[in-house]
Amino acid sequence: MAVIHLLSQNTIDQIAAGEVVERPRSVVKELTENAIDAGATAISVEIKEGGISLIRVTDNGSGIEKSQIRKAFLRHATSKIEDAQDLPHIQSLGFRGEALSSICAVSQMELITKTQEDFTGIHYQIEGGAECEFSEIGAPKGTTFLVRNLFYNVPARRKFLKQPQTEGSYVADLMEHLALSHPDISIKFIVNGQVRFQTSGNNQLKEVIYRIYGKEVTDHLIEFSLNGKSVRVRGFLGKPEQNRSNRNFEIFFVNGRYVHNDVLQKAVEEGYKQYLMQHKFPFCVLHFEFEPEDIDVNVHPAKMEIRLQHGAEVYAEIAAAIRDRLHEIELIPDVLLTEEKEQPSQIRQAPEPFEVNRTYMERIQEPAAEYTRNQRQSGEQVAVRADYARENTVEKDRTENGTESDLAGSDSASLDVGQESGFAGMQYETSRQEPDMVAEEKTPYQAKLSVQKILGDHPVNTTESDLHHNIIKSAEHILVEKPVQLDLFEENFVDVKSRESYQILGQIFDTYWLIAFKDKLFIMDQHAAHEKVRYERLLKELKNKTVASQQITPPVVLHLDSKEEQTLLSYRDYFTSLGFEIEEFGTGSVA
Repeated sequence: MAVIHLLSQNTIDQIAAGEVVERPRSVVKELTENAIDAGATAISVEIKEGGISLIRVTDNGSGIEKSQIRKAFLRHATSKIEDAQDLPHIQSLGFRGEALSSICAVSQMELITKTQEDFTGIHYQIEGGAECEFSEIGAPKGTTFLVRNLFYNVPARRKFLKQPQTEGSYVADLMEHLALSHPDISIKFIVNGQVRFQTSGNNQLKEVIYRIYGKEVTDHLIEFSLNGKSVRVRGFLGKPEQNRSNRNFEIFFVNGRYVHNDVLQKAVEEGYKQYLMQHKFPFCVLHFEFEPEDIDVNVHPAKMEIRLQHGAEVYAEIAAAIRDRLHEIELIPDVLLTEEKEQPSQIRQAPEPFEVNRTYMERIQEPAAEYTRNQRQSGEQVAVRADYARENTVEKDRTENGTESDLAGSDSASLDVGQESGFAGMQYETSRQEPDMVAEEKTPYQAKLSVQKILGDHPVNTTESDLHHNIIKSAEHILVEKPVQLDLFEENFVDVKSRESYQILGQIFDTYWLIAFKDKLFIMDQHAAHEKVRYERLLKELKNKTVASQQITPPVVLHLDSKEEQTLLSYRDYFTSLGFEIEEFGTGSVA
């Protein structure tokens, strides 16, 4: 039979700390919220090694009275509420009274605090929940918390922390949201001795957005406000062109608290619905103000989830207001219009039988000076010969079919065929005087094919109905294979030994090659093929560690938020191995 044990207070504190303190980000969140509740107008946060080895939070708030310091570190000790009757009216960020007791139970913690009335401050040190020092010290008004060696006494929790860079990015993300939630407070964030960002505290939300997300985002913001029956909203909406592929940039604050809420999220997306493509999400920073009685923030110890009492009304008001605001402004993106000069028709030389094995680039790079000199004269000759061929064809049809009315009574198929025949004759005559050059937009590729090849054994003067019937009848025995998408580098097509069997028939739309290989016709996208060739070459260079790179003048500068910067840091070695040289270029930017 199992024996029931009473746990020690230290064990209870460590277990309870797991609900509040998950990682360094949780510590910073609790301490900065306490600073805001203390009336601070300036907060400085410093972390080292992602907050695992050191977290320092300093504020200029009211401080903690000497007689209240030890009580502040007891479990469920708080100055925010007195009893359960106060819960529906909570306006402070913290109220549970668990933060300090949970943090000191799993770290080495120091406190330096001084109130306006006291002459000296107090230095209080506590490690693993046990008091180590309590003494007077000179200090300015406010409070400083130092948290060292987080989870030093809970190895099971410490080993599950991520790399310092990753933990640091979580803290940076929190600090960005803190600055956005309170633009009236000066926020300074320091990482490993370097200032990551600092806000002025002048209550200008747009300025804070600029410092965090940069000029590119700030230039495409729309100011938004709503005074509804159920909610008041202020903030900024991103223009639809600033859409994102996920919801990470839908930033909501409710009564100064950063939260996630499905109702608010869906309401905003509904307002953007007719302006965004599917699976695209807006950028927005919105502050929502509710009456404390209309929301419930006591859903989870992290206090990032809330419940709304009038969700349907809030949804309707927000969606309609955003839709109307977007409708009021001009949403056409600014673009630079440049006049495009008309490009002359490109000239390509069709391969001769003995040139089949030559590459496409070799053929198109041959000089065409002789053809250029005679281009105007030959063009006039081509037009004359084409007209002459058409006249001969029509005259021949009149002779064979009898009268002009018979010609008019028949379908236009015979006339089209005659035109093809005339073009074929034109091609034959011009080829005797000049190289076999094909000028785009003047001579279609089909002109190279004779009428016999197009229609087989059917006579030229066959009507469309007879022609259609005969073609269908003659094609009944043909088995059409199901089209199969071949890999670009499939061995039976791109093997070196098979190159002698290639026959490039021509090019269409400046994009596709027509290649005859054995008994099949291949249509190849030359641009996709080029990309694939370059990709395979890069993979080969990467495998052989011979990747070449060239510096860009001037370099490309990117402004990154905390999550993007963390992704870059995590894969920086891979980018370097691919030939990309990336360096820091000021706060939050790389080049």
